[in-house]
Amino acid sequence: MDNRALSTVVEKLLSMGLVLLYIGLVTTTLYGGTVPAYQSAVGTELGDRTLAEATARVEQAIPPNARAVSATVRVSLPETIDGAGYSIRTDGPALVLDHPDPEIGGRTQPLLPDRVDTLAGEWQSGSPTVVTVSGTRGSVTVTLEEER
Repeated sequence: MDNRALSTVVEKLLSMGLVLLYIGLVTTTLYGGTVPAYQSAVGTELGDRTLAEATARVEQAIPPNARAVSATVRVSLPETIDGAGYSIRTDGPALVLDHPDPEIGGRTQPLLPDRVDTLAGEWQSGSPTVVTVSGTRGSVTVTLEEER
């Protein structure tokens, strides 16, 4: 009795089993630790960049000293950060990014001229947003709001 043909089949089955085991281990390792950690780091970085961009747009929206000030500047923000909605709001003279993930967020204070009396308002992600600047030479109001 000759069993040589059976050894080839067993060899192929063992090889396929080892390949499937390897793929399963690599997939488990990536999705169990590496990919979520990377996504969290990217979310944190995107949150920081979004807040920095919002701060820069607020600073740039204020025109030079003039008798009457009236300006509206559109601001583009990501719709989500790490797959979740967020908001940017004012807190006194600062901008604050609020996100459901406590790792993502931050606070920054725009460099505003002395003539700016009020910084107010809030932006919600996913909505078209603008910075509205109004007032006179000595008293300027800066407002974060949704575009109408």
